[in-house]
Amino acid sequence: MLFRNSRNRLTESTTLTLGSPDPVVIELRASKRARRLSLRVSRLDGRVTLTAPHGSDKDGALQFATERLDWIRGHLAQTAPSEVPGIGSTLPFRGEPLALARGHARVVQISDNKLLLPPHSPERDAIRAEMFLKEAARVALVAASDTYAAKVGRSYGRITLRDTRSRWGSCSSRGNLSYSWRLIMAPPEVLEYVAAHEVAHLVHMDHSSAFWAQVEEIFPSYQAPRKWLKDHGTDLHRYRFRD
Repeated sequence: MLFRNSRNRLTESTTLTLGSPDPVVIELRASKRARRLSLRVSRLDGRVTLTAPHGSDKDGALQFATERLDWIRGHLAQTAPSEVPGIGSTLPFRGEPLALARGHARVVQISDNKLLLPPHSPERDAIRAEMFLKEAARVALVAASDTYAAKVGRSYGRITLRDTRSRWGSCSSRGNLSYSWRLIMAPPEVLEYVAAHEVAHLVHMDHSSAFWAQVEEIFPSYQAPRKWLKDHGTDLHRYRFRD
């Protein structure tokens, strides 16, 4: 959470959302070691980080990031998906590959490790696959969020699904949760970890040792899925469903 004094100085980390209609989420870090503003776009997961000296001017940091939005988008484009799902290709679902095949039903179905797409309007195959993933993600993430919210004894506001490359989830100061729907393509424990991580922010709105202790309390084996995201998360963004 961001605290500022009368001089509008940065003293702690927060997030910025800049640009429209395709907003870019930037993690703004206040660092006592930093001597100047520095911007980084991770090639691994597309995370955008702006590091600012502790106590620096917030408006100056905002202007710095805004002036470099085109540069940020250019680097994010280098990690953009490059594979369009279609009949004969595969798509990860809950960590397992599903072969895309033509079905006979009017809705998308799963059968024998295949994702069966409707026979009509084949030009909509990729969009239908995306809609199927989003719906499955919503069901899974609501269930996981409910589970971990009950464990910490807190309630959350609403759940929003997004397709951002900068982070897998977030928790607002009002208790609203936001997730990447692409988590449904990862192994189930990865989705569970992200849900536990964001729900833990209902208790600790930071990444302090107390926060990580809370994560470990409600999801003890979080280290392995966290590492999976660091090592393989960028692969989930290879798939492009729309032009």
